[in-house]
Amino acid sequence: MTDTSVNLKEIKKHYQQALPNQMVTAIVVLDQDLSICYVNPAAEALLVKSLSKIYLHPIDQVFYNTPISNKRLQQLLTTGQEFSDSDVSIEFFDQRKITVEITASSVSFDQAPHILLEFKQIDQQKQISAEAFQQQQWESARDLIRGLAHEIKNPLGGLRGAAQLLDLELNVEQKEYTAMIIEQADRLTNLVDRLLGPNYLPVMKLQNIHVVIEKVFQLTKFDNPKNIVLARDYDPSIPELTFDQDKIQQTVINIVHNAIQALDSESKITLRTRAATNQTINGKRIKLCAEISIIDNGPGIPEQIQSTLFYPMVSGRASGTGLGLSICQTIIHQHHGKLSCKSRPGHTEFTILIPFESEIK
Repeated sequence: MTDTSVNLKEIKKHYQQALPNQMVTAIVVLDQDLSICYVNPAAEALLVKSLSKIYLHPIDQVFYNTPISNKRLQQLLTTGQEFSDSDVSIEFFDQRKITVEITASSVSFDQAPHILLEFKQIDQQKQISAEAFQQQQWESARDLIRGLAHEIKNPLGGLRGAAQLLDLELNVEQKEYTAMIIEQADRLTNLVDRLLGPNYLPVMKLQNIHVVIEKVFQLTKFDNPKNIVLARDYDPSIPELTFDQDKIQQTVINIVHNAIQALDSESKITLRTRAATNQTINGKRIKLCAEISIIDNGPGIPEQIQSTLFYPMVSGRASGTGLGLSICQTIIHQHHGKLSCKSRPGHTEFTILIPFESEIK
């Protein structure tokens, strides 16, 4: 046997032993009883549990809900026929949910059949794709609404003017009808103006984001009939940002007021700031940005409207116009940022990302 072949065997053995602990793919090995006998570090991170805590635990004691049933795994042990599933939703006992791609195959250890499960988490890719699709739909809906608003606004002005001219020719009793026409025309004009969104560009200045958040905190504290618990969780190390103070304040106040309307008395709203790294905003990778979060412990946003929450005319309240969050989205886009929401019963979190000046190219 040559030295080269010996060296290659040693190299192969070295990598076979070292690679499982270096892989970003989560590896879980099950024995014939479907109990866990090995997880690599990537799997420990995915499960948020070390091997010592789940060693020889049945797999169904780790996952609260998964479409990969014990019956299917037993069938794999019997037939040796591997399978793969994409876009699999897995829920844990602590209510965490992840989306993964799974490959299950039959392997042999110590002359006994085992199951090798490979998990690749795809939540981030799905989120980026969903955000890109929602952004496209939001822009299409916004352009359609604006086009309709302009078409409505032009004849409204003529209608109001005609009513004013007619008012000059009528007696006092008849003026009641023209006054009603003028009043309703003004009401519709106001609605159309809101549909068209902010009517001026932001006035950008370099300033401290906490000045705005603190103003919102104080305003909400003074007008708090439900006795909502207000909390602050600021990161004072965030450097100054370039933004329009009035517009960002309008956005945060709107989200806070929406939360208050959905909350019961003595619920909680937290205003939090952080410096966020390596974020994807409108398809562009941003290394550093400010993150403003408005978090409440209310009932959550209905799941059926979460994907269209920022579209014009979409509201979770019977009395809502569905314009507030659409305008907020427009404002944040004017700042080259991103406004998003994650919600489930007991936890709703709106997140505003605003890149620092150096990241806007």
